[in-house]
Amino acid sequence: MFDQVIPAILVSIVAFFSVYVITPFLIRTLKKRNLVVKDYHREGGAMVPRPGGPSILIGIIASEFTLYAFFPTTAIITILVTTSLAFVVGIIDDRKVLGGWFKPLALAICAIPIIFLGAYDSNLAFPLFGSFKIPELYLALIILIIPITGNTINSIDVLNGAASGFMTIASFALTISLFIMQHYEIAIASLPLGFVSLAFYKYHKFPSRIFPGDSGALTLGAMYGVIAILGHVEIVAAIALLPAVINSFLFLSSVQRIVEHRQIKNPTAVTPDFKLMATTDKDAPVTLLRLILAAGPMTEKQIVSVILKLALFSASLAIITAFMMEIKI
Repeated sequence: MFDQVIPAILVSIVAFFSVYVITPFLIRTLKKRNLVVKDYHREGGAMVPRPGGPSILIGIIASEFTLYAFFPTTAIITILVTTSLAFVVGIIDDRKVLGGWFKPLALAICAIPIIFLGAYDSNLAFPLFGSFKIPELYLALIILIIPITGNTINSIDVLNGAASGFMTIASFALTISLFIMQHYEIAIASLPLGFVSLAFYKYHKFPSRIFPGDSGALTLGAMYGVIAILGHVEIVAAIALLPAVINSFLFLSSVQRIVEHRQIKNPTAVTPDFKLMATTDKDAPVTLLRLILAAGPMTEKQIVSVILKLALFSASLAIITAFMMEIKI
């Protein structure tokens, strides 16, 4: 165990400072190229650089390659390949808005290396009841998990700091759960996800200096899904993502089709004092954000605070579930 402490500390430092140092350079580069979008929720409608995905990917690649120098495992290669492919999907969608089916199908293809590299166990573990071997069904589950986690994080990326803050909390909860369940090498491999998210949150929180874009959100979500598969903690991972999963479910159940979120009506409106309120448009989708605003208008910072509190609650449930997974009946 002691020989894993130094690699864990090192990859955490590399992950955090890679993003912390590179992101300001990326912000300036995006501004020079006029790759900016309007922040409609902010007074004055500030133009914010996007996408931040490149700095997120660099942080992940740098830290995982550092870890690979200590532990040259197939699991780390799987994380790198699948996460990088998800970034490519996201950067394509950042540059051109494609149909609603593009991201789910493309992310499903990104999951294929997990199968080809054999970096999975067909046992699906449940708290208290133990593991169940589902060989053929688990292959289908792998293909589904990456699109679900990728698009789930993408769907909650609607406010300054929401996606990066949420991923920081969920990722560290997943890491803690992996340590509890004694999956030490995967736990260390998951540390970069939390520290990359935390470093990016510094620039993404209100008032945002950069948006992650689809490339950032899909990269974070896909890596989260890969770690869940490699660590055999799919149920724990789903619980940690519960608020974002509920958001996706509400959206899909109200829209009743898979559609690009930028092509639908906004479920919120901005008041004259730049607070957000739930729209009265019946055709607008139901989302977690709209439910939060049902009690009345709130500032963006207040809404994100609520989302992060929900993330902390679901993270606590995930960690409790990890303890339960260790209980044998």
